Amino acid sequence: MIDIDRTVQAVQTAVEATERMSGLKVRSALVAIAGNHIGSQNSRGMVAVSGGGHDVAREDTLRAIEAARAVSIPNTREIVHVIPRGYVVDGQSGVRDPIGMSAVRLEVETHIVTASTTSVQNLSKCVQRAGIEIDQLVLAPLATGEAVLAGEDRELGVCLVDIGGDTTDVAIYQDGTIAHAATIPMGARSITADLGIVLRVTPDVAESLKLRHGTALPLDVDPDEVIQITSIGEDVSHGVTRRHVAEVIESRVVELFTYVAAEIESAGATNRLQAGIVLTGGGSLLQGLARAGRDQLGMSARVVAPTGLGGLTDSVATPQYAAASGLLLWGARSWNDGDERARGRVPGSGLGERISKIFRGLMP
Repeated sequence: MIDIDRTVQAVQTAVEATERMSGLKVRSALVAIAGNHIGSQNSRGMVAVSGGGHDVAREDTLRAIEAARAVSIPNTREIVHVIPRGYVVDGQSGVRDPIGMSAVRLEVETHIVTASTTSVQNLSKCVQRAGIEIDQLVLAPLATGEAVLAGEDRELGVCLVDIGGDTTDVAIYQDGTIAHAATIPMGARSITADLGIVLRVTPDVAESLKLRHGTALPLDVDPDEVIQITSIGEDVSHGVTRRHVAEVIESRVVELFTYVAAEIESAGATNRLQAGIVLTGGGSLLQGLARAGRDQLGMSARVVAPTGLGGLTDSVATPQYAAASGLLLWGARSWNDGDERARGRVPGSGLGERISKIFRGLMP
């Protein structure tokens, strides 16, 4: 975020459009957060089971999560999520839900997501200046995962790649929950910028070339196919081969997947993602992208759209709305299950009732 006034205006425009479409007054919202400032780490917490009968109660899981939360982070950062990944009950690992089990000691393995305090404050300031109360900040790839990943994907191991305009969010899931999250500082507009520079055309022309003629697979293009373009400062159009356009695109796509591979390696998930790569976001609509990812990373890759919403399905069931759809599902499912804190989330005042009323018609 580099321009607070423009960001406030964008939020206000989005809110006004939402109110016109829904006929409802928007007073608060769940807000997605992402960016290079996001960090994540795993942390373990341990407590003694407090019940007289040594049966694990919900309060014990909450205390264990709070113990895991007590990690040392710089005072310039703050915790956004503390997400339980699994429990260990008296040395027995791999427990998903320990409540009701007899135990003396309870441990929890969590994934902690942190963000820059100034980035959080600036984002919050923009939303609040637009007249909207923030119910909760949600890590963008976590929200996206709600809309595009099946439970089987999370269990088998999957890398979610959400390609936006300026950044690409990566989330790696293993054993049913998130294990690693990162943001890559490039997105779909990076490809547009490359085309603009190489072909000397305006951003609008470059974007049109990408969408109408672009592909990430140059060898699939007829080398004799020619596209007419007009470069900046010229009055007469000239020809450029579609393969050349594809080669410019391919170089940036290769760089993007190189970053994705580095995040997979950083998470220790190399050769462990049986569900492969899931691509979403507006940038995933580039022709040939899934095949390019499969060829470069050596695993299955597919482009997916959000699922699980009713009502506005035709309008939002496309990859560019994955994060927004995920926020709807995050809110509807998180607070309906009545277990916000045990899942590392802090509920807003009265939010469960509001979300239940608003989203009942959207759920299938």
